[in-house]
Amino acid sequence: MKKLRVKFLFFVYDKTQNLYRKYFKKKKREWQFTEKQLLEFEKDSLGRKLGEFYKKHGFSMIPKMENHDVHHLITGCGTHFEDEIAMQFLLLGNGKLNAHLLAAVVLGAIILPDYYKMYLAAFRKGKKMRAFHHVDFEALLWQNFSHLTAFYSQKDHFTIY
Repeated sequence: MKKLRVKFLFFVYDKTQNLYRKYFKKKKREWQFTEKQLLEFEKDSLGRKLGEFYKKHGFSMIPKMENHDVHHLITGCGTHFEDEIAMQFLLLGNGKLNAHLLAAVVLGAIILPDYYKMYLAAFRKGKKMRAFHHVDFEALLWQNFSHLTAFYSQKDHFTIY
């Protein structure tokens, strides 16, 4: 039964992805790098880690959706379908809000409630992280991956003197 539910969610995602890119990402341009070029970045850079991510999973870059793949890297979220939904919960906790994200969260929670604890943990993790959902990571591909991950893993804490 779970396989059928996942198939349904995948069908919905597949049918809405192009609409999402067309209407929610219309002002965004696609990155100017290929998967192969990413592998030529410095060893510990975000660019290199992203290239290795694509190679490891057999993925290719989807125009205007490259930041989403970086989100997987800096949050440690997996790539299975339940992990993709957890990523949407994390992004919601991080402050991202749009119709596509809300639809993914609602459908995911209704159709795959088995992962409720995972979703709740992801939401809480997103709340604890520094806001990153709006960052254009293409400009940060040269940066040290560990430093970026550490930076976004914690919230700003202001001290008033």
